[in-house]
Amino acid sequence: MAPRHFLTTQDYSRAEIDALLTQAAEFKRSPGGQQMAGKSIALLFFNPSMRTRTSFELGAFQLGGHAVVLQPGKDAWPIEFEVGSVMDGDTEEHIAEVARVLSRYVDLIAVRAFPKFQDWAVDRQDTVIKAFAHYATVPVINMETITHPCQELAHALALKEHLGNLQNKKYVLTWTYHPKPLNTAVANSALLIATKMGMDVTLLCPTPDYVLDERYMAYGRLNAEQNGGSLKVSHNIEEAYSGADVVYAKSWGALPYFGRWEQEKPVREASKHFIVDEAKMALTNNGLFSHCLPLRRNIKATDAVMDSPACIAIDEAENRLHVQKAVMASLIGQG
Repeated sequence: MAPRHFLTTQDYSRAEIDALLTQAAEFKRSPGGQQMAGKSIALLFFNPSMRTRTSFELGAFQLGGHAVVLQPGKDAWPIEFEVGSVMDGDTEEHIAEVARVLSRYVDLIAVRAFPKFQDWAVDRQDTVIKAFAHYATVPVINMETITHPCQELAHALALKEHLGNLQNKKYVLTWTYHPKPLNTAVANSALLIATKMGMDVTLLCPTPDYVLDERYMAYGRLNAEQNGGSLKVSHNIEEAYSGADVVYAKSWGALPYFGRWEQEKPVREASKHFIVDEAKMALTNNGLFSHCLPLRRNIKATDAVMDSPACIAIDEAENRLHVQKAVMASLIGQG
């Protein structure tokens, strides 16, 4: 039987998400465990990491397991993903061998692979993580590709800790300025988890060009319908912030300009006023503020917002450890 993977929360029911969050809360109260005793996980990083690597390595250790960290192209061979490729370039081995060999060694495989930022039609296929899932015979975990499901769970757990029942809480996912275009992964994921938790979600962005891929907008509308929440898009800062219970900030690149940074730059430069500051937070319902981190202070959010009691970004970051332990334990447990 094919293993179940953790590639996106959209593959998991609300009940299954709630169960993972409950298990994560238990791990937070009592960190130790033996769910991974004698087990191992391969962590493949195609992109840099600080929180993700640390929390996965420590999580495996705290559950009695062992993590092997690999960086293809640096301390491991570069990998080819194209089917039928004539491998006469820089890649040394094909994913068909890599995933199957690692599956003989380890019990879980986790992958972090960002888009190439050249062609969204290509990047939205999420080729790297899907190839691992296709060829691997053990469960595969998404450590961030074009979605970031582990961050979703950490975010949801932090919100539940501070707000309790999240049903119909007003949630604002706001675009913020950054000097370069970034991955849409966290924005996609924030939209997915907030709507799945039944919140009333507003996607706030400067222009329609910054609305997320229709795939995720459609998932968000479906989640909202199934869980009693709502989803809308706004370009009006005051309207969006007014009465908000949660403000979640993230910068992302406009999809119509994907791979054409110089053309997007003027629009981005004209939108620096989307920074999260005290004046905007004063419009909220004593709202919480969070961000996935890393965050450029006084670019995405001011010092005053980051250092205020309303900021739960550190709680969210800590929760990465606990939710990932819950995910690993659940996938190990399926065997």
